[in-house]
Amino acid sequence: MSELYLGVISGTSADGIDIALVAFDPQTTSRAHPSILAAKTKRFDAELGEHIRRLMNPADESIDLLGSTDTRLGKAIATALCEFLQSNDIDASEITAIGCHGQTVRHRPEGTHPFSLQIGDPNQIAEITGVPVVADFRRRDMAAGGQGAPLVPAYHERLFRDEEEYRLVLNIGGIANLTCLPSDPVAPIRGFDTGPGNALLDDWISARLGKPCDLNGEWARGGVPNQKLLTRMLGDAYFRQAPPKSTGREQFHLAWVSRHLGDEDWDDQVVQSTLTELTARSIQDAVERWAPEAARVIVCGGGRHNSELMHRLDAASRLKVETSEDFGVDGDFIEAAAFAWFAKCTLDNVRSSRASVTGASGDRVLGGLYRP
Repeated sequence: MSELYLGVISGTSADGIDIALVAFDPQTTSRAHPSILAAKTKRFDAELGEHIRRLMNPADESIDLLGSTDTRLGKAIATALCEFLQSNDIDASEITAIGCHGQTVRHRPEGTHPFSLQIGDPNQIAEITGVPVVADFRRRDMAAGGQGAPLVPAYHERLFRDEEEYRLVLNIGGIANLTCLPSDPVAPIRGFDTGPGNALLDDWISARLGKPCDLNGEWARGGVPNQKLLTRMLGDAYFRQAPPKSTGREQFHLAWVSRHLGDEDWDDQVVQSTLTELTARSIQDAVERWAPEAARVIVCGGGRHNSELMHRLDAASRLKVETSEDFGVDGDFIEAAAFAWFAKCTLDNVRSSRASVTGASGDRVLGGLYRP
């Protein structure tokens, strides 16, 4: 019996989708002449065709920048991996696979056509390292109706879930996200982005003082949060939105801050202190609203190094606030380790997404495999 394959392409003419149903004799090689059993061109609707042609316009250099940066980042990741293996005296042949999330450059989980775009070409990584690469983890979940983020709560569950108490895992990166781990082992986990983490703090001090971050929150510590400004910022609809939800710099950025500042003359240090309070309060509000029964919060991610932020979290919380190091886990590398685990799940054909977190129609096997 013949083996059936489907071939599909949208060509340079950008007029539609060409589809061919092809039969191969299983006794022959892929070089054998195939039989085309059926074929059809499905024309684009007018709007989609116009959007594609706009993207193909050579006068628009944003696509060129996206493509070249995708390639460049892929090469940079591959080089870093090769150097890492060499410094640890490990041969690439010893590695089963690389799980690479890449760099998110746009995350739009809402709207008619939601999408999430990561760059860091996995083809470059596989070619340079000689190791299979699993990448493109988010979009499978989004195809199933999910937010595509956060994904790491599934890994948090493996590390920190306990049948004796309801725990929360708080990752404070550029965006802060919360994982809810009920003590009941059959209860579904939840997870969502609470709002800004470090991103606004870093962006504001960079714009005002030229520093990459507010080390230990020292600048914020010297100011007093402005309650009127804080209330104004906390009024953003995202904070009231029920999970599942995810966000990013598309939502929380300096222009967003400027809109809340308005035409008033604000002291820069007061703004930094208020932004720090915003991170702490939005996290605390999310805990009280969505996980009031929790007993403990375990903090990981770069934000745990900000002593002022950690102080404010601890002062405002009724929970026991600890870091992942208290549980023997380096909080700087949990997410990187998570994607190694996701890669293993993909190779083992194990569903690693959590529909209870992302809102998808079901758990899915994530990622695509790129062979060297």
